[in-house]
Amino acid sequence: MIDLHNHLLPGIDDGAPDLDTALALARMAVDEGITHLVCTPHIHPGRYDNTPASIAAAKAQFIAGLRQAKIPLQVASAAEVRFGMELMVGITQGVIPFLGEWKGKQVLLLEFPHGEIPFGAERLTSWLIQRNIIPMIAHPERNKGLLRTPSKLKPFLEQGCLLQVTASSVAGGFGPAAEQLAHMLLEEGVVTILATDAHNQQHRPPKLNDGMQHAARLIGETKAEALVKLNPWQIAQTHFQ
Repeated sequence: MIDLHNHLLPGIDDGAPDLDTALALARMAVDEGITHLVCTPHIHPGRYDNTPASIAAAKAQFIAGLRQAKIPLQVASAAEVRFGMELMVGITQGVIPFLGEWKGKQVLLLEFPHGEIPFGAERLTSWLIQRNIIPMIAHPERNKGLLRTPSKLKPFLEQGCLLQVTASSVAGGFGPAAEQLAHMLLEEGVVTILATDAHNQQHRPPKLNDGMQHAARLIGETKAEALVKLNPWQIAQTHFQ
């Protein structure tokens, strides 16, 4: 399986604080059946001011640690990028890392504020799409604005935005409301990938299997497997060639 949203890179955001924790999480991921990771640390101006250079340095440290510990995990990096005007500046300057490609366009993992979908947000996603960049909306099923009003997702889907749902939301790990919305999105066929959004060993581990099994009961095994194998590979394969 291939995980395109996680916070395993050591010491650069609210995920793994150090290399030892990152390696422990990597072992858990391998035990889970994950073979490839695209690590996505936060780029959130004022909170996590990550750059391609800081991400590359953490990735190099992580890969060296994996080799030394003989953990069989293929690792690439991108970022989970916070919604905001700074994103437009970053895109213009060419300093925003992409998740990969989908149908010939770059894919950006985009995070909205947790409490809401900002007013007029579709103007920014439209700006990205005009530049051949497809936003993949991170964990929409956990956004409080969408939990209140799921129809707020409609304009983004109509634009062609992709959706990344957290595997543990599908399995009930983020409560019944997030589970219900995740199931609804799966049944509507609008989810592109499931990912772990792993941050730590206790509360946010790198788990994909449970979510995939729950998804399989709703949409069938073939479609559920595509969300953790086929689709993420289609997006991320350029990182691993």
